[in-house]
Amino acid sequence: MGVAWDLVVYMAYLAAAIAAVALSLWLATNSRAQGPAVAATSAALGVNAAWAFCVAGFGVGAVITQVTMAMSYLAWLWMLYRLFSHDDRDKSLGPIRPVVAALAFVELMQFALIPAALQYPDQPAAQSLISQFSFTFRLLLCIGTLVLLHNLYAGASQQARLALRWPAAALGGLFLFDLNLYAIAYLGGGTPELLQSLRSVAFFLAVLLLAFGLFRNKEELRFRPSRSFAFQSFSLLLIGAYLVAMIVVAQGLSYVGSDYGRLLQTGFVLLACAIALTVMSSKRLRSWLRVTLSKNLFQHRYDYRSEWLRFTNTIGRAGPQAPPLPERAVQAVADITDSPSGLLLTPREEGGLALAARWQWPQMEVPGDALSQAGARFFEESQFILDLDDLRRGQQDNIPSAACPPWLLADPNSWAMVPLLHYERLVGIVVLARPPHTRRLDWEDFDLLRVVGRQLASYLAEQGSQDALGEAQRFDEFNRRIAFVMHDIKNLASQLSLLARNAEKHAEKPEFRADMILTLRNSTDKLQALLARLGRYGSLGGKEHDEFALEHVLERISQQYRGQYDVSLLLHDKCTVKGDREALEQALVHLVQNAVEASENGAPVILDLRAEAGNAQLEIIDSGSGMSPEFIRTRLFKPFHSSKPGGFGIGAFEARELIRAMGGRLDVESREGLGTRFVIRLPLSGTADIIQAMQSHKKEVA
Repeated sequence: MGVAWDLVVYMAYLAAAIAAVALSLWLATNSRAQGPAVAATSAALGVNAAWAFCVAGFGVGAVITQVTMAMSYLAWLWMLYRLFSHDDRDKSLGPIRPVVAALAFVELMQFALIPAALQYPDQPAAQSLISQFSFTFRLLLCIGTLVLLHNLYAGASQQARLALRWPAAALGGLFLFDLNLYAIAYLGGGTPELLQSLRSVAFFLAVLLLAFGLFRNKEELRFRPSRSFAFQSFSLLLIGAYLVAMIVVAQGLSYVGSDYGRLLQTGFVLLACAIALTVMSSKRLRSWLRVTLSKNLFQHRYDYRSEWLRFTNTIGRAGPQAPPLPERAVQAVADITDSPSGLLLTPREEGGLALAARWQWPQMEVPGDALSQAGARFFEESQFILDLDDLRRGQQDNIPSAACPPWLLADPNSWAMVPLLHYERLVGIVVLARPPHTRRLDWEDFDLLRVVGRQLASYLAEQGSQDALGEAQRFDEFNRRIAFVMHDIKNLASQLSLLARNAEKHAEKPEFRADMILTLRNSTDKLQALLARLGRYGSLGGKEHDEFALEHVLERISQQYRGQYDVSLLLHDKCTVKGDREALEQALVHLVQNAVEASENGAPVILDLRAEAGNAQLEIIDSGSGMSPEFIRTRLFKPFHSSKPGGFGIGAFEARELIRAMGGRLDVESREGLGTRFVIRLPLSGTADIIQAMQSHKKEVA
């Protein structure tokens, strides 16, 4: 068994040496390998390959093996230092050079211990003391190197970290293994043979990580100086705590006995490495570490330059593949607080706020009236950034209930509400989801979010102005075209009327005359109706309002679709309203037709009429494909945005304007894949008289 194990160890060291030599030669001879650390990496791999060959050929205790091992540590240290030196950045990193020099001096002490050990070969006490010094120096080297590695990675830019992670992982894994190796050796009074043999595996894995990183990343590394002192102190504290815990465990293992000591030592090293890798890969733990460092070690949490560059990059993203501006606005605010998702609520024409965009939050249920008018007024007047956790804990007594609707407060993922104000006018509110590691917002968060909110509000207001200008231009073009159409139709109607009158006088056959008169009169009536319909686009609500029964209009519409589509009529109450019956019927036909076209064959469209609080409430419900909040917000009621080929895109707009002209209101609720519900509220005849009387009184007083 011993011979077989020695053969395995020999082959492991030999394989690691061959892999290191191959990678070292590739770096030295390949022109694609560029950067300030390439030569240092090649040299470090070459020196470590020589050490592995010495272990395989001469054994661990040979003098030449100890010399090459000390040289290999110095080579790794030189490689690590060169990783800091892109564009002479090492000259600006004052704390780095003294640390590197101190660690190099500690390792150079090994060259003094080697002849000392040779001088006292037969004195166990002296050999034990020299070994303890050697283990102590190696522990100091490992701790200092891990601190430097932490600063190397933490101080790198986001782009540089993609290329830096592989050499950092290689060196980190190797020195973490050595930290455990020499800690156990120091506590046990001698080098554990099994861990010493397994160091070939650690070295081989480090070579593989370096090779993977070099072949994967072709760009040179770019770094920026880190907050060195704070990070070094915190890293040293973490490593020291880890070392203390390891000492306690190792002392406990020493009492187990020699039979299982080697197995438990190896298991402990593997467990410690697994825990370290888990901490490094956990997003939640990294988030907690970043928050802790920011709260306790730095005067300012944010790097404002980096935050502003990221904000500008997010908002300025353009192209057909880029998300719309409202969605990018949510992302820009969420990136600041590390929130995974968010919503944007913007003002409705009827008052209050409605959902305008969502970013990575599809499961959030948002009602049509997301925030009441009173809640919007509170944010506009106070400019308050609301921490919903404070509200849940009852720490915000002065916040009105309208500021945070129940649907938002009930969702545990909702975290904060950030108002967007432009010239003291509320443009929208961004609702942020809870970040992976929740913290309480403080003054620095409020200041940054408030500034970003104002900037976003200006972008959204500018986009709204551009949309309004474009709509006005399209209206102007539409009105010019309609003027020509009305002129032509008017002339045609006059000609047909004249033809009808002449036919009454000059037709010879009574049958022909009667048929021609009937046809011409029908055509004239149709043209006159079309002319009146076109005239309403410029003067909605100008016609005198008549009193009529709304259920009769709905019955007539239902009769039109009988035998063709399933349009079900539910009449709970009789409702009499005042308005333009023909215009209202035209608007309802348009909405019902849209519902029919959106529904699958056989799916019913429901017309539900009832009286409620002085109003006639009519609901048009379908179970069709539904509409997205963005479509409802930006396209449904916008003229000239038609989803039908060849459509004018004014049907929904005209329907809403006709209903408004009657003193009513049109709302819509829709979910993609589930269906749509249009809700029309018209004042009943008595209510309409009261409203008209009040308006007349206000005019007289004015």
